[in-house]
Amino acid sequence: MHALEKKLLILFASAAAALSLLGIMFVHSAGSYWGEIHYGDTLPFALKQGIYLAVALAAAAFILRFRGVGNKRFWNAVYILSIILLVGVLIPGIGAVRNGSQSWIALGPISLQPAEFTKIAVIGKLASMLGEQRGRKVFRLSHLTVILLPAGLIMLQPDFGSMMIMTVSAFCVLLIAGYPLKFFFGLGAAGAAGITALIAAAPYRLDRIKAFLDPWSDPLGSGFQGIQSLLAVGPAGLLGYGYGQSRQKYLYLPEPQNDFIFAIIAEEIGFIGSTAVILLFFLLTASAFGLAARQRDPFSLQMVSGMAAMLGFQSFLNIGVVTGLLPVTGVTLPFISYGGSSLLAAWIAAALILRFGSGGGKG
Repeated sequence: MHALEKKLLILFASAAAALSLLGIMFVHSAGSYWGEIHYGDTLPFALKQGIYLAVALAAAAFILRFRGVGNKRFWNAVYILSIILLVGVLIPGIGAVRNGSQSWIALGPISLQPAEFTKIAVIGKLASMLGEQRGRKVFRLSHLTVILLPAGLIMLQPDFGSMMIMTVSAFCVLLIAGYPLKFFFGLGAAGAAGITALIAAAPYRLDRIKAFLDPWSDPLGSGFQGIQSLLAVGPAGLLGYGYGQSRQKYLYLPEPQNDFIFAIIAEEIGFIGSTAVILLFFLLTASAFGLAARQRDPFSLQMVSGMAAMLGFQSFLNIGVVTGLLPVTGVTLPFISYGGSSLLAAWIAAALILRFGSGGGKG
């Protein structure tokens, strides 16, 4: 292994670890008032996040040692399991509805969000398929089927944000594999038409677009989250109000420890602190793509690129929503937002980047 690869691996792992520790800190701060109301204590969300992190790190350690992760049959099985879970989540009595989406499978006290892991399954499945096509014609209808089948199932929940992240990450794998740019231009036109149809088919999506353009037109309805997020980010100044001193977490910003946790981060540590967090995400993504660029094996190249695209695009999407640059959509901030499925998926992706990025993907 070259010295540069070692530095990139250390940089990536350090950024992921730093973001996870920041996550526990700010889940505690952002969720303290909600914890006091629902559990009579300020610590439950942070304690649960700590447990989720321990489980995620254990899963990551397993992946770093598991030889089957470089086997095509392994990714076939993972992909099939993800499709089964996506179908199961739509069955009444199995799938649980939260915030208007039937995206969860509740198993007693444990809840699982299959879409989080489907993103990984699709990237792994595509990378394993494309990695075998050395010197052959790249385009295959089966590649699109691998993407469109779970995308359709996720939209039935509906979960537009997860579908977008999965699709963009998968297209990144196709681009790295050698799909021509004209394919993506044509697909982009078809995608724009599809997104327009999806917005027209669901009034709440059109309301989100209207709220994005002018949130103050419906300040107590569709524009509420966007306005409250801006009221957290805007007045914080360079240094913020200080750790634990957020005002918007007091029932102004709904469930601030989840999708909108970056608003609390910006409110408490200001422009300088939130810029440092963004810099960590940039280093995480850049180091991952740096590792991808040094891979000679097509499977490893596509796997690392796909996982890097997934983490990078999801971070961009979440922060864009919180800062008012993008319409509101339910997307977590990787490594930081509260939630077991989100944190576990982020660390599985990180472990795959470390495994394949170090040249150990094949065994």
